[in-house]
Amino acid sequence: MEALDHLYADLLQFMAGRGVWQQLLVIALALGVAALVAGRVSRDAGQSVHASGLRRLAFPLAGVGLMLVARFVAHHNGWPRGLFVIATQLLLAAAVVRMVVFALRYAIKAPWVASFEKTIALLIWCGVALDIVGIWDDLVVWAEQVTLPIGKESISLWGVLQGCSMVMATMIGALWLGGLAEGRLMSAPALDMSIKVVMSRIIKALLVVVAVLLGMSMAGLDITTLSVFGGALGVGLGFGMQKIASNYVSGFIILLDRSIQIGHIIQVNDKQRGEVRQITTRYTLLRSGDGIHFIVPNETLVGSLVQNDTFADRRMRLVTRIQVAYDTDVERVLPMMAEIARAHPRIMTEPAPEAFLISFDDSGITLELGMWIADPENGQTGVRSAINREILRRFREERIEIPFPQRELRVLNWPEQADGQGLPQANA
Repeated sequence: MEALDHLYADLLQFMAGRGVWQQLLVIALALGVAALVAGRVSRDAGQSVHASGLRRLAFPLAGVGLMLVARFVAHHNGWPRGLFVIATQLLLAAAVVRMVVFALRYAIKAPWVASFEKTIALLIWCGVALDIVGIWDDLVVWAEQVTLPIGKESISLWGVLQGCSMVMATMIGALWLGGLAEGRLMSAPALDMSIKVVMSRIIKALLVVVAVLLGMSMAGLDITTLSVFGGALGVGLGFGMQKIASNYVSGFIILLDRSIQIGHIIQVNDKQRGEVRQITTRYTLLRSGDGIHFIVPNETLVGSLVQNDTFADRRMRLVTRIQVAYDTDVERVLPMMAEIARAHPRIMTEPAPEAFLISFDDSGITLELGMWIADPENGQTGVRSAINREILRRFREERIEIPFPQRELRVLNWPEQADGQGLPQANA
């Protein structure tokens, strides 16, 4: 508490100094102009990596330029300029911190870094700012005096903050090393893509575990005291996270045995059908032909029947059926249907399209046209639609009848006086 009282007294003395409020007003105006400049730069900049870095530096660098102008004017007019010096240092620190965190984001390539980039930069800048204004040491003394009881022992608030900082720093280093290892693995031409993904994720997981343990050890925490707690936590997590663990194990199985790979066309449980776009350790992402994405748990893919249209061969057979009247010359229609299919650019010439007579039904003769495509990922509906439209057009030109169901209806009339045996009379 003495440190906080001392800090409060220094703050009151500083605010009562000569020209403080005037300097604060000039700094506020300069920061407002810097914000306008940064907004203009953000609108004019593109979407490249260099443009993204420029957007992050626009505000602090514009503020530094305005602060230098304010310091120059104050110096030549004999005005106080102490706050201008501090503001310049803070803005330069903000520029450096933003660039460092931005570089870490692209070096680590972890999604959470992109999500918390601003938060991480703000925390680092706050620490640097407290050191620049000279109150960091007082805050450290206060944090060391605040203790948190943990069982029979106690730990200071500064120790907790130090431990979190150490763990975060070692994790960032581990993720950076994991990113380097992933880049080297992905560039290795001798390894299969599934093997590369599995190895990179195993390396990242091991590095994160080592980083956490190392950070706790550097912070002065005894890791052996966590063994009992870790064992109990592991048992609890084992019972409560069975499904999640099963999905992760199933994800590694899928990646290792390569039964399902990115680009395959699969159907799960006769419902979800689409192209495999992403395989993670927990789920697999499918994209259907109409643009809908399905997130399928890996456990479902391992324990269910999965239809893989492109597992061993990417070629796929398409079928379209049509009926013709019984008086149709089938020997002329079947070659015509095969010719129509051969004319389509996506239909393969080998195996060649073939037309068959399938069955004799109530309304007509059922014919089937079978054809093969080599690019099922580009969709099937468009090919079927184009073939069916061309068949319909040719049939109309050749006056080939497509029958439809017909039924005869007889109306029976009951006269008031039934004839002879009281049977109904049929009216035509």
